[in-house]
Amino acid sequence: MIVLSTDDRDAVDAAISASLDRLVRRAERLGDGAAALAAATAASALDGKRVRPALVVAAYRSLAGGATTDAGSTGATVDGGPAAPSGEAAVWRTAAAIELLHTAFVVHDDLIDRDLERRGVPNVSGRFQARAAAYGASRDDAAAVADAAAVLAGDLLLFEASRLIATVDAPPAVRETLLQIIDDAILVSAAGELADVENAARTEVPDTGALLGVAHDKTAAYSFEAPLLAGAALAGASVQARTALGAAAAELGLAFQLVDDLIGTFGTRRQAGRAPGADLREAKRTPLIGLARGGEAWPQVSSALALAHTGPIALRRAQRELEASGAREEVVVLVRETLQRARGHAASPALPASAVALLADIATAIERRIP
Repeated sequence: MIVLSTDDRDAVDAAISASLDRLVRRAERLGDGAAALAAATAASALDGKRVRPALVVAAYRSLAGGATTDAGSTGATVDGGPAAPSGEAAVWRTAAAIELLHTAFVVHDDLIDRDLERRGVPNVSGRFQARAAAYGASRDDAAAVADAAAVLAGDLLLFEASRLIATVDAPPAVRETLLQIIDDAILVSAAGELADVENAARTEVPDTGALLGVAHDKTAAYSFEAPLLAGAALAGASVQARTALGAAAAELGLAFQLVDDLIGTFGTRRQAGRAPGADLREAKRTPLIGLARGGEAWPQVSSALALAHTGPIALRRAQRELEASGAREEVVVLVRETLQRARGHAASPALPASAVALLADIATAIERRIP
């Protein structure tokens, strides 16, 4: 995947640290609990891969040429607004905001999944469950405290992301566009996450089309569309360029989530970042399951999936049944078709060669993740 240069990483990390340090300082005077919440919130944003900030920076640089803007040679505009900033401080600040948005979703996602760790260390929930146990809370009360802390930490991160965008040093028209991008990403992602949880609770597996819609909403809106479109807005890209970029980003995000589904089902611990087969143990209703449901082998697959949570032998059987059904290969084909559509959108004459190359690199990186 696209990565930040050392200088860009340092600048984005500095913007994230400044935002979270401000939170920690303000919380200290509100008591021990607030200070612990701020510290756990700040810790949740440490040491990420910074993939989404890298997309913001890369999109900005690939689209900053005059041929892709609505303005003349001296200042790019967004939909006829004032000139976009020529420096990169606004880009780094926006990239930091997108990373904090991602962190907020991770904190809330861990809560939804009842996970107490992230990257092998206690997450916000894990830290507060241990804190509550230390002052004598019962198991149920400690779990309630952990849940509350995760909700509140995610809320704080969502606000910090919005605050960074609202105070970015950019013309009003650019800021308005950035705020709309964040607004859309939060709403679509929330809808996708809720649909994912509800699908797991349904008796019947939804059809593949509905599951593909959830896969897009959960990931594409905030992980690909938001960062790429934010970079384009800061670069002053034309409406036509942003339209083509957004269409390509939507397909890239869907393909990325489909690969994530394969990793969550068939990937190794190193690929998944957690125990193998987690999606099967958690009964996630992914497009992979939807495709299996439509095949002749569904009775065998369904029987195996019902027991996948009971242990490693049952989990392995579910993996074998899914693979034998042909659903795994169908998803791989679907990923490649989706990436091909992304490349088609990227071929728009509204996009410069540098942006086309960026989108091609992202597509290749996604394809290489297929387990």
